[in-house]
Amino acid sequence: MSLLELENVKKNFGTVQALRGVTFSLEPGEVVGLVGDNGAGKSTLMKIITGVYVPDSGVIRFDGRDINNKHPGDIRALGIEMIYQDLALARMQNVASNIFLGREPTSRLFGTPIRIIDRGRTEREAALMIKKLGARLPSVQYTVGQLSGGQQQSVAIARALTFNPKLVIMDEPTAALAVREVEHVLDLIRELKRSGIAIILISHRLTDVFAVCDRILALRQGAVVADSPIAETSMNDVVAHIVGAA
Repeated sequence: MSLLELENVKKNFGTVQALRGVTFSLEPGEVVGLVGDNGAGKSTLMKIITGVYVPDSGVIRFDGRDINNKHPGDIRALGIEMIYQDLALARMQNVASNIFLGREPTSRLFGTPIRIIDRGRTEREAALMIKKLGARLPSVQYTVGQLSGGQQQSVAIARALTFNPKLVIMDEPTAALAVREVEHVLDLIRELKRSGIAIILISHRLTDVFAVCDRILALRQGAVVADSPIAETSMNDVVAHIVGAA
């Protein structure tokens, strides 16, 4: 059974057809590259999967369950995490605080019913998560704003892992990174795959897609124009699909 299945998913915004019957599936531990020009429907599709938008028609199943009309919080609880391009990090807070933001471990204040944030435990558990991910960070006590772009991406991925996801959607994770940092993020994606986590990688950088993905899904004007194993396609083929020259 596939982890994620979409059948003939459509979405209109007024007279604009954002999605024209999208069908595809994703297996556990599979990395799929989602590509397409601006306006192809990538963001709309991901917002439908994460529950931000409700499709006009079609079926979406995750781990055997129908997730149409599910609230984003319910979908996250089922195991779908999305890491947005802006990362949504609190850059004035440290790494540990960002990883557990809003869900910090707490302890009782001198045995009373009052609970306070247990900063020591927060830092220990954050350090364990970073170590498990294999990320290279100087310390979980560092302020996130002091970190490089690649290190901040590591923090965002570590935060997503605290929800025990089965699927992580990553939106342009290498867009603004230097070459060395790009390779670091690609290594993190490979580590997630080794852990059995499925990934949808949205990217305009085809070199990154071909480096880590098992399959590539190309959208054009709201429709799937290519769905191919990486081994059976090429960058030229993908570009031709994206621009409509195929």
